[in-house]
Amino acid sequence: MPDQFLYILLFVAGFVVLIKGAQWLVDGASSLARCLGVSDMLIGLTVVALGTSMPELFIDTTAAVRGNTGLVIGSLVGANIANILLILGMSAVIYPLAINHNTSWKEIPYVLLAALVVFVMGNDGFFNGGGGSFIGRSDGLVFIAFLIIFLYYLASIAGEESRERVALCARKNIRASLLQVAGGLVGLFFGSRFVVSAALYFAARLDVSENVVGLTIVSFGSTLPEMTASVVAALKKRSDLALGNIIGSNIVNIFLIMGISAIIRPLPLRPEDNFAIGVAITASILLFLSAFVGKRSVIDRWIGVVFFFLYLFYIVMAIRVG
Repeated sequence: MPDQFLYILLFVAGFVVLIKGAQWLVDGASSLARCLGVSDMLIGLTVVALGTSMPELFIDTTAAVRGNTGLVIGSLVGANIANILLILGMSAVIYPLAINHNTSWKEIPYVLLAALVVFVMGNDGFFNGGGGSFIGRSDGLVFIAFLIIFLYYLASIAGEESRERVALCARKNIRASLLQVAGGLVGLFFGSRFVVSAALYFAARLDVSENVVGLTIVSFGSTLPEMTASVVAALKKRSDLALGNIIGSNIVNIFLIMGISAIIRPLPLRPEDNFAIGVAITASILLFLSAFVGKRSVIDRWIGVVFFFLYLFYIVMAIRVG
């Protein structure tokens, strides 16, 4: 059997395992979180966002451990672009997404802050007037500090949202949920190894840079859990869950996953990476502005269509730049 066919099977199987693992993780964690009686937005920002970001976590930390650092920045920045322009765009087309006041003025600006921090900390050569540009271990620690600040903010929200009556979970349900979480983590671990191995094989065979592979194939594939969760939420007309999933995932991708990856091994930033970072900054600004155009505090369907076509344009340009 030709090697190419085996790696195609490995790539497909890897994403199947990743997606199924993410679904198990999200379902199990969500059932536990609902026992606390918190809102859909908070569940989206935390449990669902962290669960759907697990593919990126395992893929990129595995790549960092192996020394394939060219894949990390491209895949994470590309995933964040896909989250906003592709997934939120599709979700808004299905059902217009309402944005509450806190989300407009606190959570979405944190997404923009994440993209700006990557640009500033990654471009050491530009800001320091020489030398290499990379996201180093000290930068990774700063990213983790930003994540801790965000978690503190979420904890304050959880306290404010405490409800009069909290649902109680039966012991059997808790056990089943924990098994789902454990099974999901196992699936994500093995699926990520399959995907990274296959993606790097095809990059070498096709003479395509790791950055392009990360910006396109890997970033799109690793966002399939976010896409599944947000599209299903939009179909069920649960705007807060769909939006919270994307906002939380983008914050986790930068401050947690890129932070951990940089601590494992410094991540070099090449000039072409700034194109993707610039698109991520622009997408974050557009997401913020979308709350104030058309129907105020609603991402309308026409905005979703614009986001979708902007994503297609970005993919074409990313391939040309890479």
